[in-house]
Amino acid sequence: MTAAVRRLRPDDDRAKFRSGDVELDRFFARYAGQNQFRHHIGTTYVVTDEDGAIVGFATIAASELTVANLSATKRRRLPAYPLPVLRLARLAVDREARGRGIGRALLQAVFALAHKMAVDMGCVGVVVDAKPDAVAFYRKLGFVVLETTAGQLGDRPQPTPMFLELGAIPKPSAPLSSPPGAR
Repeated sequence: MTAAVRRLRPDDDRAKFRSGDVELDRFFARYAGQNQFRHHIGTTYVVTDEDGAIVGFATIAASELTVANLSATKRRRLPAYPLPVLRLARLAVDREARGRGIGRALLQAVFALAHKMAVDMGCVGVVVDAKPDAVAFYRKLGFVVLETTAGQLGDRPQPTPMFLELGAIPKPSAPLSSPPGAR
């Protein structure tokens, strides 16, 4: 399947999406739209199947990374002030659509947006707060665990902050004139 990635639209039906993760499904159904269209704090990109049903999504936002969170080697090369990054806030594929390259297409779109952000306003890489069961997946892609200060999230397992520097992200094969699916 060649997955076309586009921005979430206000009239997209998000209620039927089921990734198997209740928190991700709830975020997508209830908050992705308002975060994008009302609050402007994140943008969600989707992949739809041939019937128009959403089969995957990724939510991104501009963010910053403190140099202290990086390894000592990387710290020496960068200025000691907050660095611009693209945050991959959420990524999910419908459980019925797994194994069709949808997650890969969404990640490629996110990586292309990181390169565009670097050109347009500055970006040193992509940050993700990986759920415990996704850490190995992101490590395979080259993400490294960031040094963090312990936080408290109650009884939920803490995500692992991970970073992939821009230089490790393949450049898109074609330059982006606008974000994927921005029509």
